[in-house]
Amino acid sequence: MYNVKLYNNIAQEGLNQLNNKYVVNEDIEQPDAILVRSANLHDINYNPELKAIARAGAGVNNIDIDTCTTKGIAVFNTPGANSNAVKELVFAGLLLASRDIYHGMEWVKQEANNPDLSKLVEKQKKHYAGNELMGKSLGVIGCGAIGVQVANLALRFGMEVHGYDPYMSIDAAWNLSRYVQHETNIEDIYRKCDFITLHIPMNDSTKNTINKESIAHMKDGVKIINFARGGLVNDQDMKEALDFGKVGFYVTDFPSNLLASHPKVAAIPHLGASTEESEINCAVKACQEIKDYLENGNITNSVNLPNASMPFNSPVRICIIHKNIPKMISQITNCLVDNANIDNLLNKSKKDIAYTMLDLDTEISQATLDAIDNIDGVYRVLHYQK
Repeated sequence: MYNVKLYNNIAQEGLNQLNNKYVVNEDIEQPDAILVRSANLHDINYNPELKAIARAGAGVNNIDIDTCTTKGIAVFNTPGANSNAVKELVFAGLLLASRDIYHGMEWVKQEANNPDLSKLVEKQKKHYAGNELMGKSLGVIGCGAIGVQVANLALRFGMEVHGYDPYMSIDAAWNLSRYVQHETNIEDIYRKCDFITLHIPMNDSTKNTINKESIAHMKDGVKIINFARGGLVNDQDMKEALDFGKVGFYVTDFPSNLLASHPKVAAIPHLGASTEESEINCAVKACQEIKDYLENGNITNSVNLPNASMPFNSPVRICIIHKNIPKMISQITNCLVDNANIDNLLNKSKKDIAYTMLDLDTEISQATLDAIDNIDGVYRVLHYQK
């Protein structure tokens, strides 16, 4: 049996992926795995049985990745599962920024009881006239699963699209339209674009990407859309730019006290991935990742370990999480003193971390498992039986 602890509501369609081998609820004290959405896991106790954490979503800022890695805990996310939901809301944001729908609707509500409302509409509407998206330039910072979809759809709106992503994956490059202009310098995005939308992760290197200095390079009246992470934008610098008109409008999915009531801000309560379809997609993907790892040792979409998977056809499988240093494979195989033959071997690395899978034709002793676990640089040994 596998114990899976829930830290948030996870769509039942996802939990249905876990069969009768699994006990799944919020009260489990010694889980084999954790399923989470937005709950903060930085201060949790890591029980010895905990092998995996799956985030039903893309961002993993709520998880202590470094601690998980040193404890041999695989951390999964679900990139792309919520991309359509975010993409659609980004375009709602672009329309809010280009057409003054927001203030126009507020005015209508204020005049809701006015018997002359229909007449006043014709006089008032000129105050909310905006601009069309067609012919305007859009800068997409970050061309991952969401950024690619935004860029491609913007072309269909007749926009001139510029993309910037120094770490673009091969899959993303294949999916990105050839009509998107590739920029190698982020300042070219700032200089050229009428609209800028952010689709990058939040970390030490990306915090405050939009700040006083970067805004200074932008067009006067630029509109900025942020459905990625709140910390990517320096709120104080944004307020100053809005007050002086350097930034024409700011749409954010991450409200702050400083900007929430600003007349040139549309602050949305973190609805980017909050659709029924998105929550189902993320839940299904997260549960499938957990299941394949707990039962087979296969890794898909881990943020701290390399992707690694192979068919499990042998009687026994040993998976080792270890440092990516020389001679680890030989040290591991030298521990096999049980006359076990290696049917299959796979070794994958991700920066300083490596993952080795060994399929064996016979069972091995606990002493052998302990010997592998005691190798300097090994974080965890996982044992599977067919």
